[in-house]
Amino acid sequence: MSPPPPPLGRGRRRAAQAFDEALDDAELVAARAALAQGRWQSARSLLVHTGDDWDRRGHRVTVLAKETYCAAWAREWLLAEPDSADASVLLALALVHRALRGKEKPDKAREACRSAAGLLPHDPTPWLGILLLERSLGADDEAVRAFEAVRGRYADHHHAHHLMVARLAECGADRGPDPLHEVYDFASWAAERAPADSPLAILPVVAHAERYRVLAAAGHQPADPNASGHWADRRARLVMKAAFDWWLEWEQDGHPRRLIDLNFLAHAKSCEGRGAEAAALFHRIGEHPTPAPWSYPDRDPYPAFRAARAGALGTA
Repeated sequence: MSPPPPPLGRGRRRAAQAFDEALDDAELVAARAALAQGRWQSARSLLVHTGDDWDRRGHRVTVLAKETYCAAWAREWLLAEPDSADASVLLALALVHRALRGKEKPDKAREACRSAAGLLPHDPTPWLGILLLERSLGADDEAVRAFEAVRGRYADHHHAHHLMVARLAECGADRGPDPLHEVYDFASWAAERAPADSPLAILPVVAHAERYRVLAAAGHQPADPNASGHWADRRARLVMKAAFDWWLEWEQDGHPRRLIDLNFLAHAKSCEGRGAEAAALFHRIGEHPTPAPWSYPDRDPYPAFRAARAGALGTA
């Protein structure tokens, strides 16, 4: 028996107004709404038209897969189209998110991802699913293998690089601040080897925020990022300037995850005290804040975002 549609209570609507992982992808929003009602044909059409735009495909599959009833509807899709590789990928990612919520065995999710990878050997998305799993539940070498499998299919995969930065930032939390930490080297390497117009240029800023999250949680930095000197040293300022200059020259209006980068960059500029630069970024963000990094290290992200935006725009 097919599952009922999820309830549309007030809390769900309020959360959707604050954070929507679909960001500004209207086609994804429509397909997700249809999938929630069991109309998987919209998801099918969306993925067909996404093609081999791997960053966009990864973004869309991941957002769809997080829906509570996605696994059930993906199985319905597979009953109708047993040979559908897209349905297999969607089911695999749905099982990954169920495993991350403790609702599924991780090995079953891994097996589903590997099965989907066999159907689509050139698609990095099944390996992105494994990386999502290993980033939280696996050993370091397993996460690295999954990351390399993604890179082997698409070297500049945005989401995969963000996941690796978050994982690496958590190494050596007890060592305290370290300007030579491996996460900074990784982010710099990725940004330098990427094409000039690649949004991976923002990755060093992401690394800086992720390392702050870890250090603040371990008590090595203040819980209020604005009271921290983490964004004040020379290295940090050089990283922020390079990323902002890249954005001014190469702003990627069409990238599916650009709003994530904009939120990280606006957060950095706010913490750095560069109000005018932050204001320009907040204008671009509009009504699309993301939980990270405004929640770092353990804050209510939406009030943190609104306060930073009001301060930058002079509306506080």
